[in-house]
Amino acid sequence: MLDHAPCSDSLPIGTPPSPELDRAAPLPQLTMTGAEILDWILGYLNRFVSLSPEQGCVVALWVVHTHSIDAADTTPYLSIHSAEKQSGKTRLLEVLQVLVREAWFTGHVSTAVLARKIHAVWPTLLLDESDAAFNGDEAYSEVLRGVLNSGYRRGGCSSVCVGQGAAISYQDFSTFCPKAIAGIGKLPDTVADRSILIRLKRAPRGTVNKFRERDAKRQTQEQKAQIAAWCNAHIKDLREARPDIPTALSDRQADVCEPLLAIADAVGGNWPKTAREALLRLCVGAQANDGSAGVRLLQDIKAVFSEKKVNAISSAELCDSLALIETSPWAEWKKGENLSTTGLARLLTPFEVYPGELPSGKLRGYRLSHFQEAFSLYIPTQGVEVSEPQYPCGFDTDFKVSNETSPDTLKNAVSANNDTGSIHLDTLKAETGEGVTDATPTLHSGPRQYGKWHSEDGINIWACGGSFDKQSFTAMKRRGIRE
Repeated sequence: MLDHAPCSDSLPIGTPPSPELDRAAPLPQLTMTGAEILDWILGYLNRFVSLSPEQGCVVALWVVHTHSIDAADTTPYLSIHSAEKQSGKTRLLEVLQVLVREAWFTGHVSTAVLARKIHAVWPTLLLDESDAAFNGDEAYSEVLRGVLNSGYRRGGCSSVCVGQGAAISYQDFSTFCPKAIAGIGKLPDTVADRSILIRLKRAPRGTVNKFRERDAKRQTQEQKAQIAAWCNAHIKDLREARPDIPTALSDRQADVCEPLLAIADAVGGNWPKTAREALLRLCVGAQANDGSAGVRLLQDIKAVFSEKKVNAISSAELCDSLALIETSPWAEWKKGENLSTTGLARLLTPFEVYPGELPSGKLRGYRLSHFQEAFSLYIPTQGVEVSEPQYPCGFDTDFKVSNETSPDTLKNAVSANNDTGSIHLDTLKAETGEGVTDATPTLHSGPRQYGKWHSEDGINIWACGGSFDKQSFTAMKRRGIRE
């Protein structure tokens, strides 16, 4: 019988066994430092899965986090997805299975088993084929969503009926445990909000090794025991840690990233800085490209005001300007038609932005001042825009990532990682872009905020929407595209 602890103020819930006590074998003597452990995990992951440096850093920290879950009040989910199959999603789960604490690798599980096993075992859930689960039976997907929505924080629970007939009652089952979720496409918004995005691409043939589970278990046994020993030795420090959180992260992102930052700070060396940079680039990129129509609308409206350099605009002109943005849906918003002025007003109502009479007294529209609160609350202003459909805009826009102090603005601002699935501006650094002499772009106010580089022969190169590569640079230079 499990001990009991409160899931809420009034309802008892069985508390899963602590990782400190639930050991099948005594822990070995600690012979590796935290940095050596993380470096080994990173190297082992990269043998079998193609990960960007940022993704590898976060996944390595997450592996250690699964062994120190007893010290955490929240847990970040890993959202592992790709545009197409055969991109390494299942392989990453297979590799994680031999590294994490109490791995539970499954593709489908009944809702009754899901809640009860998490409650009883406190596993590390490695859920594959999430797209099938969320796109299948609606009742099942809703229960699964509920478990995932509550299971990112200690005390999260799922209420289930137990017993039969006159003895029927209810019980709250704990849903808190580390979870990695793999599938094609995006997770539901509420689950994605609790996750760190790991977007994979197919690895070129010959760049990763073949993974054999029977060999992997034997090869990783000693290092996995060292991970557990390190966590056991630092469990008190991790419980008491209150790491500094980058301000560019949203409140939910800050909550789930905190245990990873606590581990990085405990390890020391370069890991505190590396972890913060990696989380910023993964999380802020996902925040900027969260798929919300409302947030995208605000970003595009801000871009229109910036381009036109006006403080007020009529509803009709704003709709026409939005329809010209090719990477946004406004030109075919409803049955192939442009977003209407009525539809625009309806989308802006939740942000408490309403059309009104313009200074001319002849037209109705919107004032820039009415958007300031919505812009500040819903557009990630301190992070870098790294996704092609999203782009920086506004009179005071720069490319600098929050908490970065390096003078190499472009390098620190725009990452060449794979997590956002886009091509980034740092391919135009002086050492990689042909003829580039100014590695820091100047900004041009336009519908997407263009970045400009000066080439050796005087040609001004414009990079559109945060997506530009060396090949495009060379092609544009040949065509003589000028300012």
